[in-house]
This record gives sequence, C-alpha cells and structure tokens, in this order.
Amino acid sequence: MIVKEDLLSKLRRYFVLNLYEVKIWTALLSRGVATAGELSDIANVPRSRSYDVLESLERKGFVVMKLGKPIKYIAVPPMEVLERVKKNLRKEAQERVERLDKLKKTDILEELNSLHSTGIELVEPTELSGSLRGRHNLYSHLELAIKNAQHSVTLVTTPQGLIRKVDGFKPLFERLKKKGVKIRIAAPITKEAVPAAKEISRVAEVRNTDSRARFCVVDGKELVFMVMDDSNVHPTYDVGIWVNTPFFANALEDMFNVAWKTMKPVR
Repeated sequence: MIVKEDLLSKLRRYFVLNLYEVKIWTALLSRGVATAGELSDIANVPRSRSYDVLESLERKGFVVMKLGKPIKYIAVPPMEVLERVKKNLRKEAQERVERLDKLKKTDILEELNSLHSTGIELVEPTELSGSLRGRHNLYSHLELAIKNAQHSVTLVTTPQGLIRKVDGFKPLFERLKKKGVKIRIAAPITKEAVPAAKEISRVAEVRNTDSRARFCVVDGKELVFMVMDDSNVHPTYDVGIWVNTPFFANALEDMFNVAWKTMKPVR
C-alpha cells in the first residue's frame, strides 16, 4: 500500500496523529482487518512500535481490537472516527478552558502579574513597541488595547474592517460605552458597510470618510496601525505595528480631530 506523503501530512493535521499512527491507520483502512505484524509490514513501521501505536489508536477510537487469536484489529469507519475526534477535541478544549478559568483564582496569576508589572517599569517607553503578523494576532492585540481604554478610542478603518470589528468587538464597545469611554469610528461607508455602521452607531460616533486608513489610538497614548490595505492582502500576511508612545499617538489624534470635523455623521 502506497499513500501519498501529502495525504499523510493532511491527515496528521486534521486528526491530530503522529506519523506512525497515521501510517498504521491508513494501512488498516486499506485492509479492514489485520494483525499488528501485517500492518507493520504494510505501513513500513518498526514492529516494536506497531503495538504501542495500535494501542494509542484504540484509545482514540480509530480502531477496535478483535477477539480471538492471533490478535487482529478492525478499522472504525472514517465518518465515525471524524465524529469521535470532534467530540474529543471539544472535550479537551473545554477542559483546558476550565483549567485556565481556575487559574484566575490562584496565586499563580498574581505572581505573573507582579512579574509583568516589575518588568514594564524597567522598560524604556521607546521599547514598548512590536510587530504583529497575521490578522488574528493583529485583532487580538487590538482587542487588548481597546479593552484597557479609560477615556477614548479613536478607530479609522476600511469598509470591510468596519464590518469585521462590529462583528467581533460590539460587546466590547458596549462595555466601554457604559464606562463612559468616548468611541469614534471613521470609515468609508459603502453600501455593504451601512448596516454595520448603523448598528455600531448606538454605542459609538460613526462618520463617513473618503480616505482609506487602518489605525486605532487608545487614550491618546497607545497606537495600533496596519501597514497594508486589507483589500489587497491575505489575512495570514496582514501586518500591523503596536507602539505605546503618547507623543506620536497624540500627534496622530490631533490630525484626526481636524479631519473628524469635516466628516459626515452616520445616522
């Protein structure tokens, strides 16, 4: 049996298996029922490892051990395997989330916060900057910056960026509104962006602009700006810069304030 390396690689990622596991599993799928020795020969896996691998696959629900001598293994239908893997991943993810939630109530988090606070005090303001690669990382850091806002959030984005931010950040904006944080959003309000603009206008001032830019200023001191047009870059290759510098952030916000007066409000 010859299985293409590309298929093996994909199966490893999708089903969270190591190389020996995926080789033994596909070998068993091609036979239906087989002994560990037979699978070892077919899959080109050391015989000394095949028993451990099959035991692992059995625990994960990929195979069933057949009663009788010699010991043989039966392949579970792939659709059933898929459902089992999904169930196990959900269970594992939930357990990890619960462990992290419990961490909030322990001294460990306090110690980590203490270490971070001490470290930040030793860092020069000019060193509080970083490059953010990938839209997922970019938005995660942007959310962190916005979440800590005390006075104001100034956001300039694109039509698609506005739609994404309303979809992902609306609950956060609502909480900030209740805290009294002033939220201003400027974007080209295209036909596609109108529903999102009207929806978020309940908690933020939204105005239409002809300019295309992507940046966010928080409390006049923290700045996150994206260096590419989101319509011309794949999310994986999106790049942003984060800086914590009141001098630069204030200057940018002052220029924005001038442009803000000329923008048309969204009702």
